[in-house]
Amino acid sequence: MSWAVEEWKEGLSPRVLQKIHELEGQVDKFKKERQQRQYQLETLEAALQKQKQKVENEKNESAILKRENQSLMELCDNLEKAKQKISHDLQVKESQVNIQSGQLNSCKKDIERLEQELKR
Repeated sequence: MSWAVEEWKEGLSPRVLQKIHELEGQVDKFKKERQQRQYQLETLEAALQKQKQKVENEKNESAILKRENQSLMELCDNLEKAKQKISHDLQVKESQVNIQSGQLNSCKKDIERLEQELKR
């Protein structure tokens, strides 16, 4: 079959044949370069897709972390409010204890005074 491919070259001058040979060499060289570049392109496209997937995964993880952070901030706010309420309730109860303690002391003094009066 190669003889049929070469048949059209019969009768051409050696100079033209040399030029055809050079051009065929260039065609082969260009085909190899094209294959190499095609392979590089496919490799780069695969790497790009991998990077895009990595970026997408990072975005998803970032969104999850943002939601978790927001949830934790809300929890902290709720705990702070609860702490303030408990602190306020404690102050109110301490005030009530102080008042009752004062009333108890007053009652004790009244009792002591009355006991002293009874003894007289």
